[in-house]
Amino acid sequence: MPRPTPAPLTAPCGWVLAALLVLPGAAALTAHATPTTPPAAPSQGAPAPVETRALRDVGIHPQRSASAQVVARNEARVAAEVTGVVQRWEADVGTPVRAGQVLARLDPADHELAVQRARAARDAAQARLELLQAQARRAHELHGQGFISADALQLRDTELALQRAELASAQAALASAERALAKTVVRAPFAGTVTQRLAQQGETVAAGTPLFVLVQTGAAELQAQLSPAEVRELGRVRDARFEADDGATRAARLLRAVPALAGGTRLQTVRLALLGEPLPPGAAGVLRWQAPLPHVPAELLVRRGSALGVFVVEGEGEQARARFVALPEAQEGRPAAAASLAGDARVVVRGQHALHDGQRVTPSAR
Repeated sequence: MPRPTPAPLTAPCGWVLAALLVLPGAAALTAHATPTTPPAAPSQGAPAPVETRALRDVGIHPQRSASAQVVARNEARVAAEVTGVVQRWEADVGTPVRAGQVLARLDPADHELAVQRARAARDAAQARLELLQAQARRAHELHGQGFISADALQLRDTELALQRAELASAQAALASAERALAKTVVRAPFAGTVTQRLAQQGETVAAGTPLFVLVQTGAAELQAQLSPAEVRELGRVRDARFEADDGATRAARLLRAVPALAGGTRLQTVRLALLGEPLPPGAAGVLRWQAPLPHVPAELLVRRGSALGVFVVEGEGEQARARFVALPEAQEGRPAAAASLAGDARVVVRGQHALHDGQRVTPSAR
């Protein structure tokens, strides 16, 4: 009889056999594997070691600078105030003049005639007034004697009042004519230097025609464009100085600032007084000053949320804690003014990047 064929292994038996074949390798891998356990997080209660320094020791006072130019306080286009012919010049380009000094003379003939006419009209009005005054006195006498009526007396008084008004008008006309005559002599409104002469001798000019450009030289000021923060800072310094391109140096002091910002640059225009010998208008150079407040170096700044600032240590021993102080005007990569910190504030100079506000610390100073 044929031998019976052995029954094939069932699926469960094959699975067990496969598992037995794999187990030795798995055991070997398990035996050689190194367990990877994540490092334990540091205890939140453990104080963090930090290094601190006093703000007065770590703070810096950055040097500021801005382009500046000397400008005249007054630059006037001196014009003719009456019509006339330029008779002669008394000053030319480059001439330094005093306040009230004669710059030019216009032909005064027409204005002299106008003065004569006005004076004659004034004299006639004065004579007419004297006549009416005498008539009024006589009318009052006759009225007292009953020879003229009250209406006739009132008429005389009215004529006298009208003549007084006419005399006042004639006197004003004379004063106006004399003033116009005086304006034929063109004078400097302030001390300065003539930079342009705009009309020629013999030329007829009308009232309002520019004759000279006069620049005031004795009270020149310095003008610069600064940011609002720089303006506030410059108002607190005492040692600002202007270094002109030609090497001249002058102390400068802030006088005033335009409160409005320029539309394109967002800067303010400031004017400063120059101390010492005056510099000529138009001189250009650099305005320099030192920041009056201590600034925290850029490498000590940290960001917490949307604010940039520094960590300081408050308290001693086990009570020492890190406090984050935001510096409103701080910018990335630039020193920041520490206006809210005292000079003895203990600023964290090492270990500040891992701190959080209120964390216990173990400070060490150097």
